[in-house]
Amino acid sequence: MGDSVNQNCVPDGKGLELSDPKPERIGNWEDFVGQMEKETKEIDIKLTSEQMSQFFEYYKLLLHWNSMINLTAITEMREVVTKHFVDSLSIIKAVPDIGEKKYKVIDVGTGAGFPGIPLKIAFPDLHVTLLDSLNKRIRFLDEVIETLGLSQIETRHGRAEDAARDNVSRETFDLCVSRAVANLSTLSEYCLPFVRTGGYFVSYKSGKIEEELKSGKNAAKKLGGELEEIVTFQLPNSDERDLVKIRKISTTPKKYPRKAGTPSREPLK
Repeated sequence: MGDSVNQNCVPDGKGLELSDPKPERIGNWEDFVGQMEKETKEIDIKLTSEQMSQFFEYYKLLLHWNSMINLTAITEMREVVTKHFVDSLSIIKAVPDIGEKKYKVIDVGTGAGFPGIPLKIAFPDLHVTLLDSLNKRIRFLDEVIETLGLSQIETRHGRAEDAARDNVSRETFDLCVSRAVANLSTLSEYCLPFVRTGGYFVSYKSGKIEEELKSGKNAAKKLGGELEEIVTFQLPNSDERDLVKIRKISTTPKKYPRKAGTPSREPLK
């Protein structure tokens, strides 16, 4: 994807001067580039100099805002690269044409912007909506979008149960993604109502998922989805991860999602 990165070209940090964390907390630019190049190469993604700079500025904004609001427990540069950036981009293993299509994507429970913002940086033709229930996280995401100069990406403040009942959003997305921490049944009820028939919901998972898969498959069926595949992979020098790919095969019944809070308290079985 584009030109190689000039490691001597440190990003100018435009718009970041007032929000930079202390220099000693920021990782080295050359080390950052080296690690990003190595780990993205392993998943067949090549970033341009501009994209690499955008990722580095995103990392710096994450550190700064994390000192004010709780965005992530992962702040060390090497871990941010692997466990946030590369993990987010690993969806290419389940959706190999994501860099070639102008998919309309919604990231449900985006938090600090993962995986939505890394996907937008690496695959700029995507149309991305970032949905989160906390307004302070939305403010952070808005600053990231403005500072990085991203277009065709928007934030939305609200709960998934409410947003999915909006006719503007319901069953209009080609792809729904989520790294939110919840069982697959709950996530399916949050996410599948956003997906058009023929589209996909991809859930990022870690740890043992066999138990939740049983109820998750049944929940997906009730919501108009069908488990298509589970892609298991190893993050570089890190944990094993799973991408659970569910295809939307029919319209979600109007009674779903249930009212706010119910999907988490009483997951579908």
